[in-house]
Amino acid sequence: MTDTSEKPDGKVGVVIVAAGRGARAGQAEGPKQYQRIGGRAVIAHTLERFLSHPAVGPVVVAIHADDRELFERAAGANATRTLIVMGGPSRQASVRLGLLALREQAPAKVLVHDAVRPFVDHGLIDRTIEAIGKRQGALPALPVADTLKRESAEGMIEETVSRAGLHAAQTPQGFPFWPLLAAHEKAHHLGKSEFTDDAAIAEWAHIPVKIVQGSPDNIKLTWARDIAMADQRLSNALPRFPDIRTGNGYDVHAFEAGDHVTLCGVTIPYDRKLSGHSDADVGLHALTDALLATCGAGDIGTHFPPSDRQWKGAASKIFVEHAAKLVREHGGRIANADITLICEAPRGG
Repeated sequence: MTDTSEKPDGKVGVVIVAAGRGARAGQAEGPKQYQRIGGRAVIAHTLERFLSHPAVGPVVVAIHADDRELFERAAGANATRTLIVMGGPSRQASVRLGLLALREQAPAKVLVHDAVRPFVDHGLIDRTIEAIGKRQGALPALPVADTLKRESAEGMIEETVSRAGLHAAQTPQGFPFWPLLAAHEKAHHLGKSEFTDDAAIAEWAHIPVKIVQGSPDNIKLTWARDIAMADQRLSNALPRFPDIRTGNGYDVHAFEAGDHVTLCGVTIPYDRKLSGHSDADVGLHALTDALLATCGAGDIGTHFPPSDRQWKGAASKIFVEHAAKLVREHGGRIANADITLICEAPRGG
């Protein structure tokens, strides 16, 4: 028997759909949800918008079976704050699998959002959540502003379509959890797979959907030019340095059994090594923190958490290169760097 009871914490569940291949945006740099805008992957921006919202509880991300490493690298520390599921052959199938993964948490309300809408804001999320009822969904949308033309088979204008009452749908689309899951399950068992969004499934299942005010900023990154424009938008939003900034970094590592020590990228033979998740290069770690400090970008643990297995044994020059890139993206230029190493052993001279 299906347990349709709701958990008492009142948090809203979220399904983020990220299993698409994004052919229209080009594949040279991978699927569009993993392409970088403003120095981070598109999906990293999207995740942050939801994980930082106080009403949001469990977040499920439906990804392509080939993209787990891509996702974990893109999401960083936030990957551990999500439940990852493998998506299906269509958007509809991926949403269904994401909803199934939420059954145990059983949120009263659920939001379904496209990963490639990274500019969703808390106000839009609030409006959508507030409009969800026990048997009512919510759809953020904007009135259609452009004149619409219907094309004939010969490529000629057949008629002008009235814009009255027409809206362009956005996500997140919100619904009471159990009715939406039931609608998806019914469509799946009947072999109906033509729905392009969850509001369409809700219509088919006779779940009323209320339109709430969308946001013109909440664009869907569909084409390569959309990615470029989003990157430019975020780059322009980054603060620019007025003059000179300095940053300080400090790092300490203990010894453990080993056969060499790595300092500033130089391997020094020794009967012990420095303990650490990466190559434990204390000099480059301090330099990384200093560079990040100049632009208020956190510290090395923020960008390369020791809980992330991909950084196990990694060369610390990767961390320095990343920090230097962030400085450049903030409009800065590195003029000088000093590193002081304090140690009794090994001898470096």
